[in-house]
Amino acid sequence: MAVIRFLRQFALLLGVAWLLVPVVLARSHRQLQIYFIDVEGGQSTLIVTSQKQSLLIDAGFAGERDADRIVRAAKAAGIKQIDYVLITHYYGDHVGGVTDLLKKIKVGTFVDHGENQEDSDATKKHYANYVAAIAHFPRVVLRPSQGVPLKGLTLQVLAAAGDHITDPLPGAGEANIYCASEKQPPDDTSENSRSLGVLITYGRFRFLDLGDLTEQKALELVCPNNLIGNADLYLATHHGGYPDNPRALVWALHPRVVVINNGPRKGGNPQAWQIIHDSPDLEDVWQLHYALDSDKQHNSAEAFIANVDDKSDGHYVKVEASSDGRFRVTNSRNGIERNYGK
Repeated sequence: MAVIRFLRQFALLLGVAWLLVPVVLARSHRQLQIYFIDVEGGQSTLIVTSQKQSLLIDAGFAGERDADRIVRAAKAAGIKQIDYVLITHYYGDHVGGVTDLLKKIKVGTFVDHGENQEDSDATKKHYANYVAAIAHFPRVVLRPSQGVPLKGLTLQVLAAAGDHITDPLPGAGEANIYCASEKQPPDDTSENSRSLGVLITYGRFRFLDLGDLTEQKALELVCPNNLIGNADLYLATHHGGYPDNPRALVWALHPRVVVINNGPRKGGNPQAWQIIHDSPDLEDVWQLHYALDSDKQHNSAEAFIANVDDKSDGHYVKVEASSDGRFRVTNSRNGIERNYGK
């Protein structure tokens, strides 16, 4: 009996050792880091390349809270400056934090979609504050098919200022079978619809961030033909709102992992969550917050949620990706991580 127990234990240890092999291999590769920073329902996503170049997509709300959380993520990533700050659009939960951020960390170049075109007092004010804050910094206006020079990866603009790419990306362009079930969305002239949406490619790994692109503009990218192709990692559009994560978009992407940058009472819509959850080939949904206005059936398991109540401590979701397409997602609140392989 003792021999049998020994053999069983040996076999178990051997099995665990084999399970650890992919983790060890993944950690030994030079990796792309992505930090989904908790700004309570806005957006701030820090991307650090394997060569320590950095890109921040949006800066959250005005005030020290979000700026401090961005700096904390930068420190965790091992960087002392942000090379590029890309602003998707001029709403306060995306551009409001720029002034405070500049007081706390060195920034290189600002990237955006150009002039504000929304005729609302709030958006005009946010845009004016942004322009004043970056007056002495380099500024680049991007259009669809353009990008940012980051070593080791490709950033391609898919949508900007209401326009979008018209030719399919390499390997894309197939007819989208999910378009037939979509209703004609209403016209939208908001700043959301002018979001600067990007695809980031690191070897075989593809990450899609469309900002707050609304339903009409999102569908134009995938209907009647899918111009994007697949995405390994998808940041749910408009904080996981509905109808801005239509089935014809999400399902056509075949994401393996979706991150929802919602707040406790903003985003994380149950209908959008269900569409995402049911997407073909999806493995997991990670959330920045438990959506308090939803229900347990339309929130991920607690292990996959960075902040579980409205008394947030600013926990983030971190992604580490290898150029072979494998990546790991970690919840900074509890240290839980999952590996996703090609």
